[in-house]
Amino acid sequence: MAILIKSEAEIEKMRISGVALRKVHDAVKSVVRVGATTMDLERAAVAKVKELGVKPAFLDYHGYPAVLCTSVNNEVIHGIPNDKRVLHEGDVVSVDCGVIVDGYYSDAAVTHPVGKISASAEKLLRVTEASLYAAIDKALVGGRLFDISHAVQAICEAEGYGVVREFVGHGIGKSMHEDPQVPNYGDAGKGPRLKAGMVLAIEPMINIGSAEVKVLEDGWTAITVDGSISAHFEHTVAITKDGPVILTR
Repeated sequence: MAILIKSEAEIEKMRISGVALRKVHDAVKSVVRVGATTMDLERAAVAKVKELGVKPAFLDYHGYPAVLCTSVNNEVIHGIPNDKRVLHEGDVVSVDCGVIVDGYYSDAAVTHPVGKISASAEKLLRVTEASLYAAIDKALVGGRLFDISHAVQAICEAEGYGVVREFVGHGIGKSMHEDPQVPNYGDAGKGPRLKAGMVLAIEPMINIGSAEVKVLEDGWTAITVDGSISAHFEHTVAITKDGPVILTR
């Protein structure tokens, strides 16, 4: 495993990429509403990417056909935007996106409520997002990689949620996916030592029910096997001597 260490100048480039990505996410959030389609979200992202003059990271990545991943309810990740997929009151939609600026990637995801959602769905979103920030707090020089992983697992499993194992976070930089893999489960105190200059995409994917997932025939969309809803939150985070820095804030 070759974990690449970024210079301060490289991290600054990734921060600029992260700021652009946040603007894309804000543009998408503004169109999340009852009656919108997931393709409406995609169109908002495409327009903002064009306006900012940045490059979408997901489009054509291993043949992926869109700028966004839009995963609704029991879809965990990699849902493909579609004009026929209408958002209804009570749905949740995970929006995952990445951009490239000056050769450097950023990657972030957020799960949005559509209209008024159930108390159980609201709690899933709240706990999943809280687990992301708890994990980020463990991204400390001298710590271990699985300190990050364990933080997610401890919070989410305490609520009885399923922590997805098939998909994980990752290193990121001049490539979308670099070493190391960052699972959302594991024993604290294990894994590679964390060093200043590592940049990680930390991304809890949490199901209200079982952790089991399967990929649909489209080769992309992963859904929960038991049909329960799923939430996904992600930030790109730099490990620095002064503590973790969220580049996609």
